[in-house]
Amino acid sequence: MLDIIVVSSVLGMVSGVLAGLFGIGGGLVIVPVLAVLFKEQGFSADLIMIMSVATSLAVISFTAVSSVWAHHRLGSVIWSKVVRLIPGIIIGSALGAVVAKQISADALRIFLVVFLLYVGVQMALQISPKAGLVNQSKPLDFCVAIIIGLLSAIVGIGGGTLTVPYLVRGQMLMRNAVAVSSACGLPIAIAGASSYILLGLTVDNLPAGSFGYIYLPAFLATGLTSIVTAPLGAKLAHRLSAQKLKRYFSLLLFVMAAKLTWF
Repeated sequence: MLDIIVVSSVLGMVSGVLAGLFGIGGGLVIVPVLAVLFKEQGFSADLIMIMSVATSLAVISFTAVSSVWAHHRLGSVIWSKVVRLIPGIIIGSALGAVVAKQISADALRIFLVVFLLYVGVQMALQISPKAGLVNQSKPLDFCVAIIIGLLSAIVGIGGGTLTVPYLVRGQMLMRNAVAVSSACGLPIAIAGASSYILLGLTVDNLPAGSFGYIYLPAFLATGLTSIVTAPLGAKLAHRLSAQKLKRYFSLLLFVMAAKLTWF
């Protein structure tokens, strides 16, 4: 138990800094590390991935609150857009948890590996979303929000890597797109984590300290420390080269993808 708390605390500090640096949730780092940690602790093989994803979403609910508040104070959040996206996001996040429970642990792991490689390539090649002329009607927003919530809940992220490109395609300024994405990360985390809790309540072989599929010691240690270090990451983002940092982060994602491939 002590090992998990120590490692999770360090993980929280690192993911908080990374979230502040790159404006994305720490789930891309949290899920792979927790998967390795849970495996070392002897968790059942069929529970490792789904518990890592569920715990990551619970952690993101911590960091999302502070992130949303910061963007709101800066006046960057377009709340009318957030309100339009939330219903689809909640539905998609709940569906994502159901899908993750139904598929095999190996399928979930492979899905995460592919997503890590996708984000890693985007960062390594400095691929940024380009403004388009997409007419984002209410029906389109609803359908896209379902997809964003679905994919985010399956891989345990706040959805920034999916939401921001969509918003920019609709001619939203990057500053506002990041802020709206941060606001949407909170319902993704809450709906996804709540769904994983409900789905896991009837599972018999969960390790002690679990609440549904969320492993509470890792959730609390990671969540509390990530809140502390996220502002530090934001400050560093203004002082360090964003291009170099993204390339370094892409290497980290590639290493994690490789680790999970031969898990």
